[in-house]
Formats: sequence, structure tokens, C-alpha cells
Amino acid sequence: MNRMLQLVCLTAVVLLTTAMPAMAQETHAPLIAFSGAFGAALTIMGAAYGIGKIGAAAVESMARQPEVAGDIRGALLLAAALIEGATFFALIVCIIS
Repeated sequence: MNRMLQLVCLTAVVLLTTAMPAMAQETHAPLIAFSGAFGAALTIMGAAYGIGKIGAAAVESMARQPEVAGDIRGALLLAAALIEGATFFALIVCIIS
């Protein structure tokens, strides 16, 4: 959890430092525009985190019970495919908007 907090803080610092030129302009536009690219990046990060957690749990389960490795592998592939499907749908929504 500490590593995830560090990643979130680093992301916030990068976003705020790259938004400085936008803050210097004298326009009436919002300071930071959350575009489809930002949504796509969040979607990809969430999918990568989810698939990573599923993969780690599956490998640990296969190490503990090698006799059911085939069933675990099938469940792993099914869960990863469902996450990828949801990710592709979210990416399309982000690209369209």
C-alpha cells in the first residue's frame, strides 16, 4: 500500500508541475482539462494493476497446489480476458469523448 501511495503522490506532482505553463496563461479555460487521454491512462493503469494481482495470486496458488494448476490457469485466463474486455470498452469511451 505504501508503494501505491508513493505512485499516486508522484503522479500528482508530475501533473501539477506540467500544468504550470497552463496556469501562467491568462485565459478563462479550466486549469487542468481532464481529457480522454487522462481517462485512458487511468484505465490502463487500473487494468495493469488488476491483471498483475490476478497473475500473482494464480502463481502463488499453483505453487501451493500443483495438482489443480490447470484449473487455476483456466480461471486466470478467463479473468484476464474479462478485464481486457472492460478495458477496451473504457478506452473506446475515452477516445470517443
